[in-house]
Amino acid sequence: MSFKVALKALGPGLLMAAAAIGASHLVASTRAGAEFGWQLAWLILAVNLLKYPFFAAGARYTAATNESLLHGYLKQGRGYLLLFTGLNTLAAIASTAGVTMLTAAMLTLFIPLSIDILAFIVLISSLVLLIFGHYALLDKLTKVIMFFLTITTLIAVALALNAPSMVSPEFISPSPWQWGYIGFLVAMMGWMPAPIEVSSWNSLWLLEKQKSQSVTKEQAIFDFNFGYLITALLAIVFLALGSLVMHGSGEHFSSSGVKFANQLITLYSQVLGNETRYLIGAVALLCIFSTTVTVIDGYSRTLNMGWQLLTNKNESQKRLTGVMLTISALGLAIVLFFRGALLPLLEFVMILAFMTTVVFAWLNYKLMTSSALPESDRYGLKMKSLSIFGLLYLVGFAGLFIYWMATK
Repeated sequence: MSFKVALKALGPGLLMAAAAIGASHLVASTRAGAEFGWQLAWLILAVNLLKYPFFAAGARYTAATNESLLHGYLKQGRGYLLLFTGLNTLAAIASTAGVTMLTAAMLTLFIPLSIDILAFIVLISSLVLLIFGHYALLDKLTKVIMFFLTITTLIAVALALNAPSMVSPEFISPSPWQWGYIGFLVAMMGWMPAPIEVSSWNSLWLLEKQKSQSVTKEQAIFDFNFGYLITALLAIVFLALGSLVMHGSGEHFSSSGVKFANQLITLYSQVLGNETRYLIGAVALLCIFSTTVTVIDGYSRTLNMGWQLLTNKNESQKRLTGVMLTISALGLAIVLFFRGALLPLLEFVMILAFMTTVVFAWLNYKLMTSSALPESDRYGLKMKSLSIFGLLYLVGFAGLFIYWMATK
């Protein structure tokens, strides 16, 4: 496949990456590096590897069948699609709230208004973009934002590597492998690299892209793998930034959204120079704003398709718009409830994502090993083995977290 053909095929995979490089990277990875240095780097890579088969299901199933994952769930049985849609509804509201508050927090760098008002502005802007711009505009915008964020972050880390260390020789890095940090670890892994239901978004985005151009199976899998690789590498890059600039400095991220946004941009400006503060702030804002837009779009599409299949109704743009408005309104209600406490909200959302991930992962594994697929497209021994290891890890940590909560 030529470079030009490969570049043209990019779209759904990059949208998935844009959805991932939000709270999980800007917050969880950077915070992991700031708190524990490089100690959690291997865990981040392991989580990305163990979740890979469940995310890959979206592109692989759709490329093989020209149907979405939700069609596949329905073929397995109506109860499977009901289970997915029910959990997806909870995840949609919580995730929309989380990324909206983070975007509003970044916006405080430029507009001196309360997070509540800015959250409303963010949601209205996202809805206007989605309702009037549709998929084509989202596809083009995401590629530009992803490019600038990646370049900027790589430059910041490269400069931080050459900067003199500010860590005291007497400083001892705390170990993350303590009982009290179970909640933090589960929260970090919940959205690493993203919630697994994002695989269904990738599936629907691929179908949407196929309406405007032909996408081969090879191109669809390349697009997904490229986007997924970017999310994994950038997770380590953000961890490196937190580790190199903040670890051992005695400073910790504030739970306040406004203070957190300032601390995050300060990480960049310390190594790129104070004159770049607003430029970096603008890039980071665009990044998390694109995450908000893709989150609203992705969850809305899957919820709309789920209810469409369950009720045997025809596709409707009006119903899709109604779903977008509903989850945005409920997400805003959660933002107002948390009153600007960004980290507690994100931790709650990420933990919820981890606990529901077990079910979403199992649904995808069951589908990719079922007779609904041609034998040549089903998971082979390697992907089955990796899937089983992934399921054991997810169930094990979910059980450990429940026990940790019970004994707190």
